Amino acid sequence: MASAGLFGALKRFVSRNVRIRRMNERIWTDRIRTANRKASFLVAVTPLSFLIYERVTHFSSVRALDSAEETLEQADYLYSCGETQKLYQLLVRHRDSDDAEFLWRLARASRDLALLSSISADEKKTLTYEAFDYAEKALEKNEASFAAHKWFAICLSDVGDYEGIKVKIGNSYIIRNHLERAIALNPKDATSIHILGYWCFAFAELPWYQRKVAAVIFASPPTATYEEALAFFLKAEEVDPNFYSKNLLMLGKTYMMLRDAKQAALWLTKARDYPAVTEEDKQVHKEALELLKKPMTSS
Repeated sequence: MASAGLFGALKRFVSRNVRIRRMNERIWTDRIRTANRKASFLVAVTPLSFLIYERVTHFSSVRALDSAEETLEQADYLYSCGETQKLYQLLVRHRDSDDAEFLWRLARASRDLALLSSISADEKKTLTYEAFDYAEKALEKNEASFAAHKWFAICLSDVGDYEGIKVKIGNSYIIRNHLERAIALNPKDATSIHILGYWCFAFAELPWYQRKVAAVIFASPPTATYEEALAFFLKAEEVDPNFYSKNLLMLGKTYMMLRDAKQAALWLTKARDYPAVTEEDKQVHKEALELLKKPMTSS
């Protein structure tokens, strides 16, 4: 069922907005600046004062990690490195925070932890609901946070896996609304745009008989077109070119559904050639390779 595919895709989706290279460059620059300041200061100190200075700066750096800004920077670094468990342990200490920046990151970390293969089914369910609670609190604390809207939408989709198909379809309206709100607040967030494109693709390919079942439950079941999906996937690529292997794949698949063989082959080739860093990248590579082997027709 297409709706199940949508929610499965959202469950697997892990938004990696933090660019490792940029973060490492920033951290390295900060280290250089800190080192230069320290070097110029030490020119005028005696060996004894140097030892005192080192001891003081050590304790100061430890205390500095307790500040909100430093903790968030450390959290983003751990996220970029894929240190899921360490990230969760860092952020869960701030579960009672009134700061949406902590809460949506904790929602994301809880969700990522739930997706680990080492997590039991019961733990996964608990973490899934915890992630949703944190995302909901983040939204309550700051309705103007695009990230809070995005992760609320994703976590709501995850919760739907335990609530049944009726709840899933009902939630799909809410999910789209929050994704649209996230994009309105931050038009440069390619991941939100991509997810909304996938939302459209999933409902565009919904078979007619499943539409009839949905119509029995809801007077106006969710609808979308491949043209809508294509517009979102292209927009995501425009905002952040080559940011996500799955976006390249979905562009290829959407063009296939629109019977544009030339464009389908172009984007599927890009998906196939995308560096396979994550497990999802490898799956994308495999699917793109298989699709490229199939005969394509143009309208």
